[in-house]
Amino acid sequence: MLQRKIDTYLQDYYKKSRNALLITGARQIGKTYSIRKFGESYKSFVEINFVEMPEAAAVIKSAKNSKDILLRISALTDQDLIPGETLIFFDEVQFCPEIVTAIKFLVEDGTYRYILSGSLLGVHLNDLRSQPVGYMGVKEMYPLDFKEFITNIGMPEHIIDTVKEAWMNRSAVDEVVHAKLMELFRLYLIVGGMPAAVNAYIQTNNLQEVRSAQLEILNLYRRDISQYDRNNKFSIEEIFNLIPSELNAQNKRFILKTLNEKARFSRYENGFIWLQRAGVALPVYNVEEPKMPLLLARSRNLFKLFQSDVGLLAAQYAGGIQLRILQGEVDINYGAVYENAVAQELVAHGISPYYYNNKKVGELDFVIELNGETLPIEVKSGKNYTAHSAMDKVLSCEAYSLPQAVVFNNYNLHTVNRIVYAPVYMVMFLTETDPTPAYYKIDLSMLK
Repeated sequence: MLQRKIDTYLQDYYKKSRNALLITGARQIGKTYSIRKFGESYKSFVEINFVEMPEAAAVIKSAKNSKDILLRISALTDQDLIPGETLIFFDEVQFCPEIVTAIKFLVEDGTYRYILSGSLLGVHLNDLRSQPVGYMGVKEMYPLDFKEFITNIGMPEHIIDTVKEAWMNRSAVDEVVHAKLMELFRLYLIVGGMPAAVNAYIQTNNLQEVRSAQLEILNLYRRDISQYDRNNKFSIEEIFNLIPSELNAQNKRFILKTLNEKARFSRYENGFIWLQRAGVALPVYNVEEPKMPLLLARSRNLFKLFQSDVGLLAAQYAGGIQLRILQGEVDINYGAVYENAVAQELVAHGISPYYYNNKKVGELDFVIELNGETLPIEVKSGKNYTAHSAMDKVLSCEAYSLPQAVVFNNYNLHTVNRIVYAPVYMVMFLTETDPTPAYYKIDLSMLK
């Protein structure tokens, strides 16, 4: 039974709020499993799956009001509906979008608690976040991040706390612990964070079993592409299949000419949007300057395209690479998988990653906003990790006034001036700190 961060989130959410909650995210990341696990804390848990019970969608669509919906739900389930102690789970809501609208009235009724989920919600219900405001929260879920992974593998929490303290104090980690965490990070590059792959590893330690689980997920994603967007399925699948090779290219930027010599962004834009909304790809856009707010400096058609899960990326490379990565063979180009792992981690922490590329300055692998400041990040998989001319130029630019930068690499933590050289596994500690309350009261006395 995997331990997930979402478990604590669900407990806290339903203690503090009477609203419903929608869990979004890619297929096969464990949404339904985590919701069912949470449902065990209620005296009664009712699951309505609109794929397995198509009649449920029909009866809810024709319902007149909340009482009518609840009456029909009671007829669809054998579970007792206990007022105040029942959690009702609507799954695969993309097949019954009416329930999303109706949730406002069900929450107002207040008899039961509600949680919703589904597949490809970003594709089918792309305006979902705007409704119903005030009655339903939305929580994005991702594959297991690195901390979740090592926790489920068996890494003691107090060791993680000690390493976090080293990160906060900018001090070196115990060498034995550092070596073991680097080994775990290389394992994470292979296994990734998809629950089926993680469970396969925990149960068998067989990397072939892990890869089989990953290839099944990749095939499922390809079936989704062909099923849900028949008009653009060939271009979308072509883009999806090109992600590994494009990341292996020298600058890792997605080049449209790889698809077609005369390709235009406008023609393929819907394909990129589909993959992002389906949660199976992570676009990282270029910014014109490493200055806040980064969103305003974003270039719409210059981006790197990462896999949503680094294990799925590794599974797409030639067979046998898994053991070579785990053994740290020096003749392998780790750049793509390292960067994918970092991008995936940042997104899982709620951070939007960008990258910076300038002909005069060079390229920064990532640029993020963290705790009110711009932070440039380089990811180095080899021995020459102190060579970073683009970062040096950006740090020396007075117009940017960057307080520090991070170079993630294979070696123990140390700092040189404003640059923090940190082992790549420490990306798990890059998170926003809780904001302090900001009070401001305007004085209008002079206008009286």
